[in-house]
Amino acid sequence: METIARLRQALGADAVLSAPEDLRVYAYDAYSEERLPLAVVLPGDARGVAEVVRIAYECGEPIVPRGAGTGLCGGAVPVAGGIVISFARMNRVLSLDVRNRRARVQPGLINLDLSKAVAAHALFFGPDPSSQKISTIGGNTGTNAGGPHAFSYGSMSNHVLGVEYVRRDGSLAYAEVDGGGYDVTGILVGSEGTLGAITAVDVRLLRVPPSVRVALAAFGDVEAASAAVSEIVGAGIMPTALEIMDRLIVQAVEAHYHAGFPTEAGAVLLVEIAGQPDDADACERTIGSIARACGALSWRTASDAAERDALWASRKGAAGALGRFAPNYYIQDATVPRTRLPQALHAVAEISKTYKVPVGNVFHAGDGNLHPLLIFDRREEAQVEAVAAAGTAILEACIALGGTISGEHGIGFEKRGTLPLVFSAQDLAAMSRLRDVFDPARLFNPEKIFPTGAVCGEVRMPAPLRQRAVASGSAWL
Repeated sequence: METIARLRQALGADAVLSAPEDLRVYAYDAYSEERLPLAVVLPGDARGVAEVVRIAYECGEPIVPRGAGTGLCGGAVPVAGGIVISFARMNRVLSLDVRNRRARVQPGLINLDLSKAVAAHALFFGPDPSSQKISTIGGNTGTNAGGPHAFSYGSMSNHVLGVEYVRRDGSLAYAEVDGGGYDVTGILVGSEGTLGAITAVDVRLLRVPPSVRVALAAFGDVEAASAAVSEIVGAGIMPTALEIMDRLIVQAVEAHYHAGFPTEAGAVLLVEIAGQPDDADACERTIGSIARACGALSWRTASDAAERDALWASRKGAAGALGRFAPNYYIQDATVPRTRLPQALHAVAEISKTYKVPVGNVFHAGDGNLHPLLIFDRREEAQVEAVAAAGTAILEACIALGGTISGEHGIGFEKRGTLPLVFSAQDLAAMSRLRDVFDPARLFNPEKIFPTGAVCGEVRMPAPLRQRAVASGSAWL
């Protein structure tokens, strides 16, 4: 085929994959619907990406940027075919400015590898999604990822200082937050590959704090733990992380990691405090007092770095640990105002009872970002239907409490039909017109983020939501 031949001529035969068995590897991400691309390219530098975009645009082929494929909403699925650009070979730190605490990195660099690369300078990278051992800086930028420490450090939008990207004509452009004019950097962060192909990211680095404490409080239920979070923040205290896991999650992670979680507790609150030693001591004492006043059954602090690491490994591995309870899970990603967490969790519990779907709750309590995990067996059609209905009900409950449909996973393909729950047709049309400024042909990651009809304002919510996903078996990991 002409397109594949041109790609091979531009990048070399070893950088272009077209065999069916190779394409299948790139046909899906952590969202399970599968679509085969025409070809997969693995460029080694920005010029190679520019050549791919130019050829794809001239041939009218869709362009799907791909990091590590850890996305949960189908953002890297080539739903319209076309060319997948894998950044697996663009995984280096290009420059490091220790004095100004910034680095330029390629999009295929693994998140955790960045912190490892700068650790010798007592620096680290703030955003830490649970997938940080395998997800890439490019993918994190595309979805505006956060993680447990987003409460204090912020999400990717707070750490990206500039972006190099390829425009639709194959030209390289650069945007920076201090460049003046419109904040193009802010537009590109969270755009999920729909506006261009990012080839380098300038990121802010943070200094490793002199003292880090991790404490664990046990509560009778998630509502009490959530109320404690509101009291802590209401007292003007800003821990670096406030994470909650309910009994189902605690039992799963303790069985797998053996980190010493109290399995009899209805919920646990994981608290991280960082700063100067004296300040950390005072903060720990105050938070401990607040937790006990809110009904904490126990409170303990990790005795050393190994115990801290074990507690965090358990938290970040919570989803995988659920495999001992059921073969499949579906994870939601919704946010509510922090003060509404108790009501939101009560609603999740009621929805779990109504639809007879077991739900484990593990979430970033500090910023109200819920991640209910609905567990089931996808071989049972009735369970699949119940999970679909329960997932929709959870979204609607969070929106009714003043929340929204995504905190950090993005919209991708799976959630694009839910945007009308939170945005008007006019809002969606305005956002769609912005997309057309960058990519009028809509070849960059087509069929992502926006529901069909957004450009003309004729937006309708599917009824029921995710019906197509249920029918095809997608969205069920």
